[in-house]
Amino acid sequence: MFEGITKRFSGILGNIAGKKISEKNIRETLREIRVALLEADVALEVIKEFLQKIEKEALGEKVLGGVEPGQQFIQIVFQHLVELMGPVDPAINFQSKGPTVILMAGLQGSGKTTTCGKLAIMLRKQHKRRPLLVAADIQRPAAVDQLRTLGEQIKVPVFSQPGEKPPGICAESLNEASRLGCDTIILDTAGRLHIDEEMMGEICEIARVTSPHEIFLVCDAMVGQDAVKSAREFNERLELTGVILTKLDGDARGGAALSVKTVTGKPIKFVGTGEKLEGTLEEFRPEGMAERIFGFGDVRGIVAKAQEVVDADDAAQMQKDLLEGTFTLEHFLDQLQSVKKMAGGNIRKLLEMVPGMGAQLGDMDISDEDLGHIEGVVRSMTLKERRRPEILNSSRRDRIARGSGRTRMDVDDMLKQFNGMKKMMDQMTGASSKGPLGKIKAMAQAKKMMNDPHQMMHQMSQQMGAGEDPKQKKSRGGSAQNRKTSKAELKAKRKRERKNRRKSRRR
Repeated sequence: MFEGITKRFSGILGNIAGKKISEKNIRETLREIRVALLEADVALEVIKEFLQKIEKEALGEKVLGGVEPGQQFIQIVFQHLVELMGPVDPAINFQSKGPTVILMAGLQGSGKTTTCGKLAIMLRKQHKRRPLLVAADIQRPAAVDQLRTLGEQIKVPVFSQPGEKPPGICAESLNEASRLGCDTIILDTAGRLHIDEEMMGEICEIARVTSPHEIFLVCDAMVGQDAVKSAREFNERLELTGVILTKLDGDARGGAALSVKTVTGKPIKFVGTGEKLEGTLEEFRPEGMAERIFGFGDVRGIVAKAQEVVDADDAAQMQKDLLEGTFTLEHFLDQLQSVKKMAGGNIRKLLEMVPGMGAQLGDMDISDEDLGHIEGVVRSMTLKERRRPEILNSSRRDRIARGSGRTRMDVDDMLKQFNGMKKMMDQMTGASSKGPLGKIKAMAQAKKMMNDPHQMMHQMSQQMGAGEDPKQKKSRGGSAQNRKTSKAELKAKRKRERKNRRKSRRR
């Protein structure tokens, strides 16, 4: 998602970043932003209001001391983009007495039933609630069976009444929730077109008899402005309290995310990504979305995902090993498995959150199968080979290729990636620091970096050269003579490797 608009924004804002600001180039830049937003299927009325606010503030803004005018203009655009999608409040109006009723509405095919299952998991995991799913969609064939199957998968009770009308089913679900001891009711209503007066009347009747505490509109992000139009119609008939955007991992251009809040005045509460039920419904963060559109990545989002999947004790042991310069293929495999958990079946989405990567993905063929192939190669090695990758000679690599079902080139590429990551880890943690004082300094530096995710991701992107053109790399790299490894550094590196080999043998 957002790859097209991210690429456009990166180019537009990159052109103005180092320039002096004038009325002429501000208007030229705003014209390019207008085209980018139109291509992203943002509503025209939203674009006009958005650009007017930016132009008014940019032309009247005083340049701050020590800040480049171009950078200041980019900050203005960023702030207004965040305001366009926010503020947001993901809180749900839980009731202290009696069950909390959540009504899910939306168009046909928007993903309501699947989102009901995702919401039930999230409420149980994050809020310790006991949800009840209510099958009130009797229009779509097998809709009730689908919800029952979801309920069995996630171990959440499902209430249905064959032959009854939806308003009656939803009204009776209040008694069923009390009988089962459930404190949250999620009403899965039938998908309807906003022009279908009979169906719209039915959902209004459901709202009347159940008095829901939350009414969420489920919108398909892939339908662009049609989602915005339906949101406007539903908002006129129902007292919406929030919007859930689905299918953000598809070919969505971003128009719905940038438009729906302005058009309806209702916040985007959650976003759904991926077909898996667990971990694919997230609280909406306008700052994170704006950062991804600008190509800045979403560092806070990455850190939050990492905290969910990484064990604190394992992380502490990893940090200790890194500071000792003993980063092995076993650590590489552990990190790979953590990345797979963080990705939740969608590695492209995770890569979009890495600074400098969003605009570069384009049509790159990246899938979760690639991670599986790498994992297969590492698991085809012996324990000794994982701990001492320097012993992997040609014959061993050929054996690993046969055992993993991959080519020799795949094995070589994986080891190249590992060596690059090992070098980056050594440079980031100061593993080559000499003596006790050097180790203390390196440890302090590593802890400081872990506490400042933005600095850590910035340094990682610098080491990997993400988002840089060849001229920038050349200017950063210095002369060829300065880039050569000194004899002292080479000697220290060889000594460290010999020490690591001795440790591995003792194991």
